[in-house]
Amino acid sequence: MGLCSKIFLVIGGISVVLIGLKINSLLEVPPMPVLEETWWGPGQAKKVDTSIRPFKIDIPEKVITDLTQRLKNARPFTPPLEGIQQQYGMNTKLLSEIVEFWKTKYDWKERQTFLNQYPQFKTNIQGLDIHFLHVKPTNTKGLKVLPLLLLHGWPGSIREFYELIPLLTTPQPGKDFIFEVIAPSLPGYGFSDAAAKPGLGTLNIGLIFKNLMHRLGFKKFYIQGGDWGALILSNMATVFPEEVLGAHSNACVALNDNPIVNFKLLLGSIFPSLVVSKEHESKMYPLSKNFEFGLTEGGYMHIQATKPDTVGIGLNDSPVGLAAYILEKFTSWTNRDWINRMDGGLLMKYDYTKLLDNVMIYWVTNSITTSARLYAESFGKEFWELRLGRCIIFIILQNSNLIGVFFSDFSIPITAPTACAKFENDIGIYQSDEVLNLKFTNLLQSTDFSDGGHFAALEVPQLLAKDMWSAFEKFLNYYKK
Repeated sequence: MGLCSKIFLVIGGISVVLIGLKINSLLEVPPMPVLEETWWGPGQAKKVDTSIRPFKIDIPEKVITDLTQRLKNARPFTPPLEGIQQQYGMNTKLLSEIVEFWKTKYDWKERQTFLNQYPQFKTNIQGLDIHFLHVKPTNTKGLKVLPLLLLHGWPGSIREFYELIPLLTTPQPGKDFIFEVIAPSLPGYGFSDAAAKPGLGTLNIGLIFKNLMHRLGFKKFYIQGGDWGALILSNMATVFPEEVLGAHSNACVALNDNPIVNFKLLLGSIFPSLVVSKEHESKMYPLSKNFEFGLTEGGYMHIQATKPDTVGIGLNDSPVGLAAYILEKFTSWTNRDWINRMDGGLLMKYDYTKLLDNVMIYWVTNSITTSARLYAESFGKEFWELRLGRCIIFIILQNSNLIGVFFSDFSIPITAPTACAKFENDIGIYQSDEVLNLKFTNLLQSTDFSDGGHFAALEVPQLLAKDMWSAFEKFLNYYKK
């Protein structure tokens, strides 16, 4: 054997060993991350008041007067293109109608009273005043009380839960339990303080909320969430398995969580029946459909993950711009087809008062910039290195169509009892239970709805509440075994 052949064999052998070691490392479940009690407030850590303080929304009249003037003095809108509905973003004919309602029919004093109907509190955790609703059940006689952490996302707020809360805190026939609801505003959202330092992503927010529940006396608790709330939920259930007794998500995703997930997704591109039922096949495949929708709807995400402060300047200065930016999402994220409607479909599921309540929470608290920063903090290198769902992406094209595979490390599985609510028109990537089970190893309930979109708590509270009651009954039975 010649020298070149020997060198080739040696190099080949080393390559095989290195590839084997890499594959083995990818298949290993990573160690649980250790979180530090970081001080997120301004300056150096100091002693603060950690008591739980009652809170009422009380916006100074000068803020509302200023808003009124800004709405009155808004510059003329650029007319939409002929034949265009919402395909280019918020149609200004629809926006004109909403702004006119805002100026002439929306009464902030009345809405402030509405928003103050539930008990609200603040407490300082790791340097930040965290705002939260704390609603206790109306009747607990003979019932087990379940502490429930209820988490919102972007561009939502605690306003999403106002119709849902009474459905959870009122006893239900045939159920021997009831919910005690704790619904915080995420840090940097609404009435919660924003971090003064970089790095406060979803994982560290989970630590803040665990500390909040402990401070309220709940060493073990349950969680429900969608959007960012679903990701925070997933992180908390992963990192705090002793505290989280059960998790109900309306945005369950296992994509990129381990190589087997991605192998199944690729296999399903060729043989869908091996991965998903015929009934739901069109929701998962072809992958190009979801990829295309992500490109169309995901521009905001890239901006907020890279330049949140820049986009925030304009939105923070113009209430009309803020409303357009937020309400556009309530069109396409409630139903993808509504971009083809001149009215955006908004009044089919919402009313302008509810939608403007949510916009107002961002406006009066000056929090659109700080809320957008969560994207920058949650898509950074530090988070992915924790291997809670890190990925290396490969895209495979077949006849110019995406059939693709996303390859990644193993991430830490979730062992807590879990339930997934899959709403028909949600913007999230649909995944079958065969895929989700690889991440959520105790998936006790998975429901496919023929209605509802991304903002389920605000849009279809009855459906969401019914699914939660069913899921939490399964959680309780799980612990009885």
